[in-house]
Amino acid sequence: MSLADNPSTTGNPSISFDVPPHSYAVLNDAEKEDYKSRIRQRLKEEDAVLVAHYYTDDSVQALAEDTGGCVSDSLEMARFGVSHPATTLVVAGVKFMGETAKILNPEKRVLMPTLEATCSLDLGCPIDEFSVFCDQHAERTVVVYANTSAAVKARADWVVTSSIALQVVEHLQDEGKKILWAPDKYLGSYIQSETGADIVMWNGTCIVHEEFKAKGLEDLINVYPDAAVLVHPESPQQVIALADVVGSTTQIIRAAQELPNDTFIVATDRGIFYKLRQAAPGKNFLEAPTAGKGATCKSCAHCPWMGMNALENLLGTLDRGTDEIYIDAEIGRKALIPLERMVGFLAANR
Repeated sequence: MSLADNPSTTGNPSISFDVPPHSYAVLNDAEKEDYKSRIRQRLKEEDAVLVAHYYTDDSVQALAEDTGGCVSDSLEMARFGVSHPATTLVVAGVKFMGETAKILNPEKRVLMPTLEATCSLDLGCPIDEFSVFCDQHAERTVVVYANTSAAVKARADWVVTSSIALQVVEHLQDEGKKILWAPDKYLGSYIQSETGADIVMWNGTCIVHEEFKAKGLEDLINVYPDAAVLVHPESPQQVIALADVVGSTTQIIRAAQELPNDTFIVATDRGIFYKLRQAAPGKNFLEAPTAGKGATCKSCAHCPWMGMNALENLLGTLDRGTDEIYIDAEIGRKALIPLERMVGFLAANR
């Protein structure tokens, strides 16, 4: 059943929000090294560790690795914080990642380079509207993607990441459960097509992945017929249909390592290319084409909010202690339940 054919896919497409412009300070090598040196020192002084998402700037990812931190997806970023002895976690990513880290580590201080870095999936699923949607389908098990606010997680039965969503839905399907899925309609549709589960969906999208276009991807495949196509499941169905591998960021990196192809066309945020080239040296990685804003660019595949994480504001949050994550204690307690359910399921099914 397609999204168009599913009368229960109701969501709230009228929700709008402002997208920040891409803006990157241009630092020369000496300036970068100066910032990195000062950040290293401040991390030590603050008993802090830096965890960065795959989609952040190369310099931020490299610094996280160099200082004993972590570069990973949102789940592993949060889990890393649980096991690390540091009393302060500095989360380079978007706000829901900082919130997830705080939920799992309530006793630790969680800082971010900027709290203005958010996510279209999070913004497009406000708690009041989502609660009404849940109440309309009270008989269903609520499964939400990690790309949501702490309040939305607190309303859920399960929280999942793209790497484990299929397994969890299959598990719930085996138990005879009907699913309410939020917020990404493309990921929900992919899961539905793979499992045949009875799912109603919120109508959200990622502004990065929804811009990948099947026609442009087909044209690029014709130019590079021997390339393997790696697609994140937040992409439209027509793009997913062209993939050799559909998977999370971690699964995409693993595919690049394990597949014999020399060339890969990658349909996800181009920030991942830093780890792809590190994990599979000597292989070639091409950005899948997007429509671009007003069709003015061949590929705009980079989250503008991820682009707000920079060495300058990373140092600033350490110096000033600003941009700290705070979560209401009751919301945090409720949100921890579905998160721990996911973590436990992952541990039991590895």
